Amino acid sequence: MTSPAVEIEYLRKRYGSFEALAGVSLHVPRGSVFGLLGPNGAGKSTLVKSLLTIVRPTECRGSMLGEAIGHRKTLGKTGYLPEHARFPEYLTGREVIAYSAGLAGIPAVEGKRRIPALLELVGMGGWADKKLGTYSKGMRQRIGLAQALVNEPEIVFLDEPTDGVDPEGRIEIRKMIEGMREEGRTVFLNSHLLQEVEQVADQVAILVRGRVIESGPVEQLTKRGRRYEIRTQGPVPLELREKLLSHGIGVAGDCLSLDADDAGAIQPVIDALRAAGATIREIKEARYSLEEIFLQAVQGQGKEAA
Repeated sequence: MTSPAVEIEYLRKRYGSFEALAGVSLHVPRGSVFGLLGPNGAGKSTLVKSLLTIVRPTECRGSMLGEAIGHRKTLGKTGYLPEHARFPEYLTGREVIAYSAGLAGIPAVEGKRRIPALLELVGMGGWADKKLGTYSKGMRQRIGLAQALVNEPEIVFLDEPTDGVDPEGRIEIRKMIEGMREEGRTVFLNSHLLQEVEQVADQVAILVRGRVIESGPVEQLTKRGRRYEIRTQGPVPLELREKLLSHGIGVAGDCLSLDADDAGAIQPVIDALRAAGATIREIKEARYSLEEIFLQAVQGQGKEAA
């Protein structure tokens, strides 16, 4: 059995009396895209920095790529694009990647060989020799992504990789992330753009106030909120409307909605509509989006705290 890319048994980080991470546990499968979600201040960046030893956790038990978290040689197999990445503006895009290659201990000849392909991958081949001071925010993010891949890492940590990137660029970055997964890399993705995470992530965890309150495969989390919607030609007949409402079925004009795990549960409703002479024009299965799951989880924690 293949060991996970990241296995956190217990991770805690305190800054004085403030507890940024309160005993987090996570399981990140190899070769997957894992999304870490949470509101501002939830501890997402602190968690990533703890795994990479950029900050020293107060207490940490777990493994990364089969070794204890913090193992020096293992850190050499990781790539990292921090949130609000900053590079010297007098450097060119090519020089930023070369500088990162040097920090990673890659021989100059080998680094020089890899750089053109990385520049093309992130769509910056035509800007390679222009200084960062002339770049837009989105262009800087692309160079940041390229430098995160220069050491051909097994696991890549991306903190808000599409921040400041235009819609077309976001699609391109999403395709790059999918490409990394196809190559067998693990991608650990922090993002507040829930729709984008839902499109690319295999699994997610929701972090609120330093605690993981939801985690699992995206399909499983969204399936939990499965429901069916039925639309009729014109409003639902009044007598039937009252009966449906009394059975907990939502009715609004020409639309009925009910939570159900399978289509069998809606057959009695269909029969009742036909018996009442209503014409059914649409039946569709709907699921909660990742955004809806996220909001429910965060609001639930807020009520508990209150």
